[in-house]
Amino acid sequence: MNKLVIAFAVGLVILNLVAGCSGEEPTTTKSWATQTTTSSTLPAPSPATVTALETKVLVEGLVFPEGPRWHEGKLWFSDIHARRVMTVDMDGKTETIVEVPGQPSGLGWLPDGRLLVVSMLNKQLLRLDPQGLTVVADLSGLASGNCNDMVVDDLGRAYIGNEGLGTHLSPPQFKVGMAEIIMVTPEGDTHIVAGDMIYPNGTVITPDGLTMIVAETFGLRLMAFDIEPDGSLTGKRLWAVLGDVWPDGICLDAQGGIWVACAESPQVIRVLEGGEVTHRVKTAGSAFACMLGGPDLRMLFVLTAPTSDAEQAKAKASGRIETIRVDVPGAVSTGK
Repeated sequence: MNKLVIAFAVGLVILNLVAGCSGEEPTTTKSWATQTTTSSTLPAPSPATVTALETKVLVEGLVFPEGPRWHEGKLWFSDIHARRVMTVDMDGKTETIVEVPGQPSGLGWLPDGRLLVVSMLNKQLLRLDPQGLTVVADLSGLASGNCNDMVVDDLGRAYIGNEGLGTHLSPPQFKVGMAEIIMVTPEGDTHIVAGDMIYPNGTVITPDGLTMIVAETFGLRLMAFDIEPDGSLTGKRLWAVLGDVWPDGICLDAQGGIWVACAESPQVIRVLEGGEVTHRVKTAGSAFACMLGGPDLRMLFVLTAPTSDAEQAKAKASGRIETIRVDVPGAVSTGK
């Protein structure tokens, strides 16, 4: 990992520990969570207690797989640079669901079962109707950068992050612009519900629907919010500091642990609130996203690729979906 990049990102964390959490009132613990962190600092992550687990390859030959969701007995995902939404079953059989010219990323579903897709480059939220893709909302006036990952709650409200204005990490200049999380209602109404985020990426909602946890990739941390009845986000606070890990896609298990894909690194880790690392899984390629699924929700799917660079990824077509069995199943929504 580039030491200059790490130093730059760590500097951002220090600056934003005050800026990102200042002015927030302490919040009470939600019913699902066992502990709510309100302090502006957390201890550094501990060494993982398990370090030798390795994966098996389920699918290979993809370009850049991302945004995985377990739904109706299959893993759904976006092959971003191939510009298509796909599924894969437990036997490794893939199917293309829809082509997305604007480059697909985050996926989710409305209560009526229709698929929602983030279109990154044109900053839109799309819905897959019987006649094809329909624009639910144009976010170009709200999102500072290209739209990215998304989580959809039980009411069909979509929460979408973006890369931030001018964000890039290529030499000789490193720049990370602040970004927003935008909520889109099923009717297409849009609201900025969080700002000053350092590349908000993978996102999960706790089973009771009361807490959202967001990976800030270049903040090297996980942040938490309370979800209010109207869908707004309050009580911004640190959930875990991740040391030199760039968190990308994340998923939540039934015991409150979060599996974190370590962007640009061949591993995923399981983290508890406060930063304790309980498991570390080695992967064949750099891990960009993960999801718990399978019939008993104990299969961890890890989406990997040699690089996130579009041209290099398309030239290599070496993206993979790797799997490993874990002890704790994925969290299941309890509804609202």
